[in-house]
Amino acid sequence: MNAHLTNSRSFIITLGMLTAVAALTIDLSLPAIPSMVEALHSSLSRGQQIVGVFMLGMALGQIPAGLAADRFGRMPALYFGMGIFSIAAIVVSAANQIDVLLASRFVQGLGAASAIVISRAVVRDIASGKEAAKLMSLMTMIFTAAPVIAPSFGALLVAQWGWRAPFIGIAIAGMALVIGIRTNLVETHTPNASQRPLRQLASSFEEFFSHRQSIFGLLLLILPPAGFLSVIAVSAALTVEIYGYSITQYGLIFACAGLSILAGSAVNRWLVTRFEGMQLIKLGVLLIFASSAQLAVIAWLDAAPFWWVWSNVCLFMFTIAILMANATVLALDPLPRIAGVASSIIGTTSNICGAAGALLGAMIYDGSVRNAVILMASVGLLTTLIFLLRPVICPNPIVHHPDELARD
Repeated sequence: MNAHLTNSRSFIITLGMLTAVAALTIDLSLPAIPSMVEALHSSLSRGQQIVGVFMLGMALGQIPAGLAADRFGRMPALYFGMGIFSIAAIVVSAANQIDVLLASRFVQGLGAASAIVISRAVVRDIASGKEAAKLMSLMTMIFTAAPVIAPSFGALLVAQWGWRAPFIGIAIAGMALVIGIRTNLVETHTPNASQRPLRQLASSFEEFFSHRQSIFGLLLLILPPAGFLSVIAVSAALTVEIYGYSITQYGLIFACAGLSILAGSAVNRWLVTRFEGMQLIKLGVLLIFASSAQLAVIAWLDAAPFWWVWSNVCLFMFTIAILMANATVLALDPLPRIAGVASSIIGTTSNICGAAGALLGAMIYDGSVRNAVILMASVGLLTTLIFLLRPVICPNPIVHHPDELARD
């Protein structure tokens, strides 16, 4: 197995930073919105669209990025995507009209899609089974640092240098990542452009959905983001309006959720060396059931001490790191030759479900504890049901393809 890559600190850190691109781009820019809309003579509702249009671009860009990575290689597709991201980031930082800024954020999302998709595909190129799960956990630990640190750092930049400073910081980060790609990453995939693009895409989709194991892994992956993003969307209102905490306290409370993912990743990284992937998925499902069942009780009561509510939210987030890392490996393991498209299928469906959860959570929120947690409770219970239906969805033994990796 490619020990010189799987054990290379600079290689893994660069992959981790690529997975953090989306979180960094969103969270770093949030503190700039009030000053930005005032400076550009726009409305707050219009300014808040910088999150939605970026996520839309990222969702739409993942399938093309995955196909390009399989056809032309990981590195050319990554250079192209991150080049688009960096150029669009420069345009965003210099924009004097809200429409130009929003259009550029959409293009930024298209570019960022390559970072998300290809980082996962590279892991599948160089590792399988436990080693892949270990790498995914380490990348998740790096990724988790972004939502914990970025909002505070963005607020500091705005306070010191104005609303454009976070966007300039994002542009600098994009260019630094291009340099990091050039310095620390290598090609891990043999390009395959033997078919026309649409035919290759169709055959890749057909191959993905021909594997029950990949379908099972995908089903375990797509629901949890809808749960945690539904709570994130209303977390400020839940914490400040319902329970009466201050904005400053909310920042610390929110950081606990990010630290829970970090802790879950560290625990999973230790566990993968001692247990099989399906055992860890079973553990993740057990924990997600424990948190979602309690949240369902809280929703039924429509009242609970804050510590009970947020401890279960944090338990859900802790579980995400265990469940999603191992389910991703489970879904990608049978598909070494189309890891780019396979990764894009996972990313696109997860993003769509996550965005739907955030939008639905915001729509149904009515100032009650029930509606703040009901979606997280529901998707946790549904994820548990999917796992229990494994004999129907994936009746065959779990398989790995450790020999089908990029060669030294």
